Parts: sequence; C-alpha cells; structure tokens
Amino acid sequence: MSSIVCLETLDAMMTYRDQLLPGQNVALVPTMGSLHQGHLALVEEAKRLAPEVIVSIFVNPLQFGPHEDFEKYPRDLARDLRLLESYRPLSVFAPSVSEMYPQGPSRTVITLPSMTNVMCGLGRPGHFDGVATVVCKLFNVVRPSVALFGKKDAQQLAIIRQLTRDLNFPVEIVGVPTVREPSGLALSSRNQYLTPVEKDRAAFLYQALLAGQKRFEGGERNAEKLVEEVADVLREHSIEPEYVSLVDANTLVPLEEELGTSRAILALAARIGKARLIDNVVLEP
Repeated sequence: MSSIVCLETLDAMMTYRDQLLPGQNVALVPTMGSLHQGHLALVEEAKRLAPEVIVSIFVNPLQFGPHEDFEKYPRDLARDLRLLESYRPLSVFAPSVSEMYPQGPSRTVITLPSMTNVMCGLGRPGHFDGVATVVCKLFNVVRPSVALFGKKDAQQLAIIRQLTRDLNFPVEIVGVPTVREPSGLALSSRNQYLTPVEKDRAAFLYQALLAGQKRFEGGERNAEKLVEEVADVLREHSIEPEYVSLVDANTLVPLEEELGTSRAILALAARIGKARLIDNVVLEP
C-alpha cells in the first residue's frame, strides 16, 4: 500500500499540516512536476534533513509570459507519484490553478526589482514576481522549517533566499547541486523538448561555462574577459546566447570590472530548438 498522501486543496494541506506533531521539522520541495533525477536529488536531501517531506507539484501560471509554454509544459501527475513511491513516506501537495488562485491572477505580487531585472528577468519580465509570489503562498500553507531548491536556477535561489530574509519566514533555504547528464547537460523538464541532435548541441552550454571557470581558476579576474570566453565557445558551436552574465552570488549585481573577494555566478541562457535552457557555475575567490 502506498504511503504517499496526495493533497489537492488548500484546506486539506493546511489540515494535514496542523495534524503533524508540534515542533516537527517539515521539508518542502517545490516543483512544477515532470519530475526527473534533479528533483529526486532534492527529495533525497529533504528526507535527510526532516522526518516529514512535502513535495509540491504545481505549474504556476503566474511565472509564465503570454508567449511562453504554460499550456504545453509537461504534466503527468500519475507518473510523478510513481517516481516518488520509492521515497515514501512523504506527502504531495498538487493543487489546481483555480485552487491556488480562486479569483484569477493574484492581485498581490511579491517583487524584488534589483534582483529580477537582470539575467533571466530581462527576457522574462514578471517571471520572478510569479516565482516569488507562489513560493510565499507555499510557505504560508505548508509552513516548512526547510525548503530545498536546485542550484541550477541560481537567480531563483538567490531571490528566494532574499525574500525569506526580508519577510522573516522561519524557513532555512537549502540549495542542492545541479544534477547533470554524462555530457554535462543540466537536467531540466524542458530537456524533453530536445531532439537527440539538439541534446548534443545543448551540452556545449556547460562546456562554455567550464571554459570561463577554467580561465578564472588560471587567474583571470576581468569580468568582461570571462564573459567573452563563454560567448566565444558558444559561437564556435553556432549557439547564440540570450545572455551570458557574471553577477555577485548574493545580490545578483552585475560584475563589470575586476572581480573582488565575493563569490560570483557565471550564468547563461540560450535557446536550443524549442527549449530555453539555463545553466551556471560558481566562481569561488
């Protein structure tokens, strides 16, 4: 018999949370479903950190632009539940859009302008407002003590850490390392949009970032040269990036001159076929 509890309404989720032991640690793994090994790595770490794990599965319309893939985004709850079976006992919160937004698009939106108007925020206006808003809703409903996010989405992770501090959520934010295919391609639900040939090309995104990281480790500290190193590798493989950015790891402020002593994120986004893919590496001083 399955030990997975699947909750589909806000009332059911909040009632379930109320029935847990007082003071019990709860780990939240927010996802949009279409689970892969990257998500499961989050679940594995969550089970190590807390006795009660709740995986949310919700494709959040608030973070999709008008011409993005909200309608086509892969959804298969039955498959996701099967994948989670081996991690039981755990609980799944899988609400509908009308359950999360009963009056239509949220009239309250959480925004962090200084962190959202860079990197992916430039090409996806409003995206991170949608992410921040739904994460706040999940924190309020699930009331986790710890929440886990993948380091592949470095901008998202930095934004969530900041809003957690700013809004005084009593939640520890844990970043989990990116899970990659043997080629180096970061796992993503959108990888299933790729043809085999496109998948081979997409592997050069990580190779380009590694070239920038290698130059950094060789002593290069000029931001423009490090960004250009990544762009050069992409051009060699006929990949036109949406952006290549070098930013402070905590504030996401773009680094445009010499790198100092703070950790930095070297990140990119590019379209390969129908898929918009992101990736990053961290430069440690």
